[in-house]
Amino acid sequence: MVNKKINLENKMIEDIGLSKLNIYNDSMKLSNEIWDIVNVLDYFVKDTIGKQLVRSADSISANISEGYGRYSFKENI
Repeated sequence: MVNKKINLENKMIEDIGLSKLNIYNDSMKLSNEIWDIVNVLDYFVKDTIGKQLVRSADSISANISEGYGRYSFKENI
């Protein structure tokens, strides 16, 4: 996303972009750590609970991304 500025009630606010959101970066790190943990589990555990953990962890950053891009910049403010 390109950085942009918007004048909202005489205040200049800069759109910092998704990759600079701390919560998004933290969710990506969490997802990577869960992938590493699940990768070393035995087949049964990986197949039962591991897949669910990976899907749920991956959906955190996906939901943040989807919510961030869904509405206009003014609505996000």
